[in-house]
Amino acid sequence: MLGISEIKSGKNIILDGAPFAVLYHEHSKTGRAGSVLRTKLKNLATGAVLEKTFQGAETAEAADITKSNAQFTYQEGNDYHFMDNESYEQFSLSKEALGNAINYLKEGTEIMLLNFNGNPINIELPVKIKLKVVDAPPGIKGNTVSTGGKVVTLETGLKISTPLFVNVGDEIIINTERNEYVSRA
Repeated sequence: MLGISEIKSGKNIILDGAPFAVLYHEHSKTGRAGSVLRTKLKNLATGAVLEKTFQGAETAEAADITKSNAQFTYQEGNDYHFMDNESYEQFSLSKEALGNAINYLKEGTEIMLLNFNGNPINIELPVKIKLKVVDAPPGIKGNTVSTGGKVVTLETGLKISTPLFVNVGDEIIINTERNEYVSRA
């Protein structure tokens, strides 16, 4: 069991039987009231984010989350199918569980698989992913009065703002954490 002094950003804990990642933590101590820990937690199974405050002697159980390499194979309806690179075991996760990660998945994408109690619960994307531009308005020279960019559509259906020189057929690198253009591939 983890006390409030051991619950820190990056740790995984169990609340109400579900695994959570600690995204943010802040300790505060006010006179006689005792220690308080304010946290922002992300449910690793559903992707939901919540805020929880732990009081003085409260504890949380450490979650045993293992990671393994896997590959996205295909989508069928609302299910996204993956294959573990070591055991060659195939499994699927729902669109709801994956959340915004579906915007970056194309066939053959390498991901990290998060396992809780031996069962796959979610994925972790690489920070940078290479995707192809399938639709882009023409960049008009001298049209830099506003942002100096344009919105393009990528092969996964994701729309993203890029510089004017990006054209249809270009491969670009996207930062998956900030959902923004990084460079041409």
